Amino acid sequence: MTVGIVAACGTKHQEPTSGIDLNNLDTTANPVEDFYQYACGGWMANHPLDAEHSRFGAFDKLAEDNVEQLKGIILDVSAKKNQSGSNADKVATLYNIAMDSAKLQQQGAEPIMPLLNEINALNGKDQIVAYLPKLHMQGIGSFFGIFNEANPDNSKMQMAWLNQGGLGMGDREYYLEPGEKNDTYRAGYKAMMTTEFALAGYDKLTGISADELTTMVYKLEERIAKAHYDKLTNRDPYKTKHIMTVAAVDKMAPAVKIADYFKAMTLVNLDTFNLCQPEYLAEVSKIYTTESENAIKAYYAWNVIRTAASYLSDDFVNASFEYYGRIRSGREQNRPRWKRAISTVEGALGEVLGQLYCEKYFPQENKDRMITLVENLREALGHRIENAEWMDKETKDKALDKLSTVYVKIGYPDTWRDYSSLEIKDDSYFANVLRSNVFDMQYMLSKIDKPTDIKEWLMTPQTVNAYYNPTTNEICFPAGILQPPFFDVNADDAANYGAIGVVIGHELTHGFDDQGRQYDRDGNLLDWWKASDAENFKANAQVLADYFSHIKVLDNPLTYADGEYTLGENIADNGGLHVSFLAMQDAIKKGQVSTEKMDGFTAEQRFFLAYAAVWANNIRDEEIINRTKNDVHSLGRWRVNGTLPHITEFVETWNVQPGNGMYVAPENRVTLW
Repeated sequence: MTVGIVAACGTKHQEPTSGIDLNNLDTTANPVEDFYQYACGGWMANHPLDAEHSRFGAFDKLAEDNVEQLKGIILDVSAKKNQSGSNADKVATLYNIAMDSAKLQQQGAEPIMPLLNEINALNGKDQIVAYLPKLHMQGIGSFFGIFNEANPDNSKMQMAWLNQGGLGMGDREYYLEPGEKNDTYRAGYKAMMTTEFALAGYDKLTGISADELTTMVYKLEERIAKAHYDKLTNRDPYKTKHIMTVAAVDKMAPAVKIADYFKAMTLVNLDTFNLCQPEYLAEVSKIYTTESENAIKAYYAWNVIRTAASYLSDDFVNASFEYYGRIRSGREQNRPRWKRAISTVEGALGEVLGQLYCEKYFPQENKDRMITLVENLREALGHRIENAEWMDKETKDKALDKLSTVYVKIGYPDTWRDYSSLEIKDDSYFANVLRSNVFDMQYMLSKIDKPTDIKEWLMTPQTVNAYYNPTTNEICFPAGILQPPFFDVNADDAANYGAIGVVIGHELTHGFDDQGRQYDRDGNLLDWWKASDAENFKANAQVLADYFSHIKVLDNPLTYADGEYTLGENIADNGGLHVSFLAMQDAIKKGQVSTEKMDGFTAEQRFFLAYAAVWANNIRDEEIINRTKNDVHSLGRWRVNGTLPHITEFVETWNVQPGNGMYVAPENRVTLW
């Protein structure tokens, strides 16, 4: 039986609203030409970008509201006399040291000097190679990263994975692609590096000028970038699956000394692991062999400085913001200190804050109600799979079986993480960050070669987001997202289906997008598709990828969306809309959604207006470029104007005609789920 959102959420104590804020609309725009402007233009006009943000949207506003709530919780905790070493004491101590501006200015580069002195004292390649695990254990990235993830062939067990890394600019394209904008990024990055080498005094420590140190490090990072897999290759789970023995990798990349590395990382008995990019690690081995000792030591030192900059004096913070904030994203000023401090507390003690947050803002009854809603959407996706004309029954049955086993997490975890061994004390801000990094690294390493814990959460409860994890076949909706504009208990349910309903459908669909579909019901990387159905899927998905790749997102410099990179998210948006609209239709039949016009809109119109409102935002040109390069999600405008023309229910609801801006011919519309 399909259960409507009203039934799932208990008795409402007032007449439901439409769920549509008329102030969000721009009624001068034509919805059939530019639905995003029509549905979101008022919101954008009423929420102009301030100096702090490179993008600010409905999503971000909710996140900012949550930060204000967390601030109240932290200040309340800090005002009490807490037992020494208690979680409350750790929250208060870390927040207060992050806010102690005078101490930060007085200490300057002092907190990073022990590490810089150690690096400078390294003598010979053997010592340099042996120092890498010490950096990694403290959360300082260099060359590559280690993490735990399910064994692709046996998802019930965790194994070690090694992944390429070590680029201060983030993506290989920033180093390798020509163009004026990338030239600006490269110049800004080098300027930041030179400034911060001098601020740290590493030039005086080594007797090498800051300019020369920058040149050495940049050339090394450029070499790293050339060896990196590109982002599309990294999206393919088969192309990043290389389960190898430690002995074999030691022969392939001898200078890395991977057996010694794992032992230093406390993985003494490790035999096999997944090496995501074997050719890359082979190049790291060559770098250790051919680059000068000074260049590699400078690279290590730079990663220490870059990691620490946000937790040091204002000179470091400002130099880092000039590049990452102003040049890369167009922000005009940094976030206030208190917001940055809260982010650090969240990073170190996320579930401590999460527990306090949920106790105050997310009661158990809300969790129970959401579980019922998810089952409603699961049933609707099941109907969509059953009715998919492009799939054979054999594959449909396996898809339905996978759907039936999706594990659901709502609000907050059943058990909370133990932080008793994390030491927070009043020495330096960065010292506490390092101890937190070690604490998290040890926690992560402890899971390797152990059974997968499906009850573990990959987001904190206060996070305004949601996720699907293919290796555990789970969906998770933290408490932070389960509030307006995503879910409003006082709104008519058409709007709720358009907002949180689509989010739920989106995450469920991820189990069947271009990546998720490659995992079976147990989370193993296994082809369970009939060959003809797989080809049909790929053909339909390619139409969607090509469609988005032709969307121009910026005129200067001319920038197009990346339909291949965003394919999984675009499939999930497409599926989420179809699934939630069907669930709403079921609820209408059961009398659980009003068929009356509210604020002048039908239930179907309210559904699509609520969906669009979630993606309302203003964004700077620099951030458009940044997100187009690095974000697997399409930009907010195109999650509306790029996705909705493929939804026949949208076309019919708003009477979109051939020649309208929101029209795609039926034969060109993509329907997978």
